[in-house]
Amino acid sequence: MPTTLASIKKSLDSQIGREIKLIAQAGRKKTTERKGILTETYPSVFVVELDQDENAVDRVSYSYTDVLTHSVELEFEEEKEVVLN
Repeated sequence: MPTTLASIKKSLDSQIGREIKLIAQAGRKKTTERKGILTETYPSVFVVELDQDENAVDRVSYSYTDVLTHSVELEFEEEKEVVLN
């Protein structure tokens, strides 16, 4: 992952609209895992629209500092190819 806030924002800017998996620290030895779509990036934060079936909230936002300090880990889902017969 990039090592500066500007490089983290730049890499997320190019991923807008893609599915993402977030693993966030939720306290001591606890993590929460969420899936959604990266929808927006702002100068200090990015926004992820979450899947309604799995989560009680519509969207979450995290700062680029969370990614830099490893409080939040990001994994982008691979593009799945659909083969029509």
